[in-house]
Amino acid sequence: MKGKVSFEGIGEVAATFYAGEGVKAGQVVKVSGDSTVGPCATGEDFCGVAGQVRDGCVGVQVEGFAQVSCSDSTVTVGRVALVSDGNGGVKKGEGREYLVVTDDGAGTITIKM
Repeated sequence: MKGKVSFEGIGEVAATFYAGEGVKAGQVVKVSGDSTVGPCATGEDFCGVAGQVRDGCVGVQVEGFAQVSCSDSTVTVGRVALVSDGNGGVKKGEGREYLVVTDDGAGTITIKM
């Protein structure tokens, strides 16, 4: 029944941060300084998903359902410990558990932040 259910926008909460060097829309990010987020290295925990960078600032989704890139084909729906894959997406790791609710089979999953 794919395509009939949408999690887009449910419970979404975003906060504005300064964008550190290399931050791009759609990637998972970490707090890298005072009111600043930056890209995550491989295996790091992430705090949210970056939106568009404008004038040196970025909105970061910190709550709700979010689509993220997933480089680990062993990630399945359910509760999964996730960390950054170092390329803006996520993979299984020794991080916080997230609820994975969709897997499109092409490298994108939807998680509950």
